[in-house]
Amino acid sequence: MARVKNGAVTKARHKKVLKQAKGYFGSKHRLYKTAKEQLMHSGQYAYRDRKQRKREFRKLWITRINAACRENNISYSRFIEGLTKAGVEVNRKMLSEIAINDPKMFAKFVKIAKDGKAGKIKKDEKVSVNEITVKGKSTKKTTSKKTTTKKTETKKEVKEEKGTDYSKMTVAELKEAAKKAGVKGYSTMKKAELVEALK
Repeated sequence: MARVKNGAVTKARHKKVLKQAKGYFGSKHRLYKTAKEQLMHSGQYAYRDRKQRKREFRKLWITRINAACRENNISYSRFIEGLTKAGVEVNRKMLSEIAINDPKMFAKFVKIAKDGKAGKIKKDEKVSVNEITVKGKSTKKTTSKKTTTKKTETKKEVKEEKGTDYSKMTVAELKEAAKKAGVKGYSTMKKAELVEALK
């Protein structure tokens, strides 16, 4: 058998590494060994900094929000506390953009935060929806949490109004209907018995 040399494979691997190291200072982009070493370090730094970038941006947004809060005579922590109590769901990135581009709108948020902190606005209450323009883009921001409504109750009411057949209802819904109708011993009945009793 002929002797197999791996020169072509090695050359290709070296070229690949040196191509990735293009632009590095000195021998780091010329010599394979130092280039490979630098690439390993670069990969570690990139992995670390992908995590750190998120922290740094959050810090920046908080700094911007705090500066805007101070102009409106409130601290950052009190502002966020007030928004939380008022049930406002706007993230810090959007708040910082509003603080920079629309100070009047930010002042409205401050008012909501102050009212929320004072207990004038509760989480379940609805607060007005305003349109905000951020760098030429128009976005709608809701400044309230969803009002808590029980879907199951509304479904039951609709079914009772229409007089639909009870066979499609669940046992729990049938028992609830039987309780309202005043059927005795409904808690121990089976589905078929409950349907008959309600009819």
